[in-house]
Amino acid sequence: MNIVVTGAAGFIGSHLCEALVALGHDVVGVDRPSAGGPDHLADLRGHPRFRMTETDLLDCDLAALAAGADAVFHLAGIAGVRSSWGASFEAYLAANVLLTQRLLEACKGAPRLKKLVYASSSSVYGGGGGAVSAEDAPLHPISPYGLTKLAGEQLCHVYYREFGVPYTALRFFTVYGPRQRPDMAFHRFMRAALLDEPLPVYGDGTQTRDFTYVSDLVQAVIAAMHYAKHDTVFNVGGVETASVNEVLAVIETLSGRPLRIERLPAQPGDPYATRADVTLARRELGYAPAVPLKEGLAKQWEYMRRLYGEGG
Repeated sequence: MNIVVTGAAGFIGSHLCEALVALGHDVVGVDRPSAGGPDHLADLRGHPRFRMTETDLLDCDLAALAAGADAVFHLAGIAGVRSSWGASFEAYLAANVLLTQRLLEACKGAPRLKKLVYASSSSVYGGGGGAVSAEDAPLHPISPYGLTKLAGEQLCHVYYREFGVPYTALRFFTVYGPRQRPDMAFHRFMRAALLDEPLPVYGDGTQTRDFTYVSDLVQAVIAAMHYAKHDTVFNVGGVETASVNEVLAVIETLSGRPLRIERLPAQPGDPYATRADVTLARRELGYAPAVPLKEGLAKQWEYMRRLYGEGG
C-alpha cells in the first residue's frame, strides 16, 4: 500500500513508519523541518520504501500528498495538557483542529483512500474518579488540549457523513517507550534520575494512568488501517494502570539511587485517573497489548541511558 504518515518524525510516528516499511508498504512521512534533537528516522533515511517530506503541514499541498495514498495516518499536532492554556491555545487550534480540517478536505477528494486513521486522546473523557472509560462513556474534556482532540474526532465524523471520508479514530492512553518526547513524564523522570537532577512532580503522586507501550500502540494503529468499518472509534490502552508514585519507585530501582523529588501543586486540566476499556478494540481489531509496565520502563531506561550517555 501507499501510505502517508503525518507527524512521522515524532515519537509514535517514527515507530509507526518503521513498522509499516517492515511490512512492505511504501511510506511517505510528513513533518515539520527538524529543530534539532535525535533523528528518530535515521534508520529509515535512504530506504527505498520510505520518503520523508519536511514541510509545514498547514501550508503545504495536502491534496497532492493524499492523492496517491491508500491510507493516511494523521498523528501530527501539538500534544500536552499543561501548555494548552492561555495564549498557546491558538497554536493548539491551528495544529490540532485547523490542520485536521484541511487534511480531511484533501482526503475527501483522494480517489484511492481506503482509510484515514486519526490519533485522538484519552483526554476527551476528562478522567476524574478513576472509572474505566469505554468508547460510549460521556465526553467531558477538562483541558483545552482535550477539547481540540475531541473537535478533531467530530470533524472526522462530519466529513464521513457528508463526503464519505473513511476514518477510524483511536483514543491513545499515555503512550511511553523509547523516543518519548522530552516534555513527557517518563522522559523527564528518567532524565532526572540519570543526571541526578531535581525532579518536579505535580500533585501527590497518587494520580493513576493507563500506560501504553509504543509497540502495543503501533499494533493497534496498523490494525485500524485494515478495519473494514468506518466512522468508528477505539480506545488503545496498555496492559495495566499504575500511580505516578509506583512509576517513580520503578525508576528508582532502575537507576539504583533515590530521585530528588520536588512536590508541586497539581496542574489545571491534569486528570486524576485514566483507565481504558479496550474490550471493543480486542474484539474488532484483534488488539492484544503485551508489554507490562516494568518491562516497558526497562526498555525506555536503556534508550535513555544511550541518549544521555550513561548518565553523564
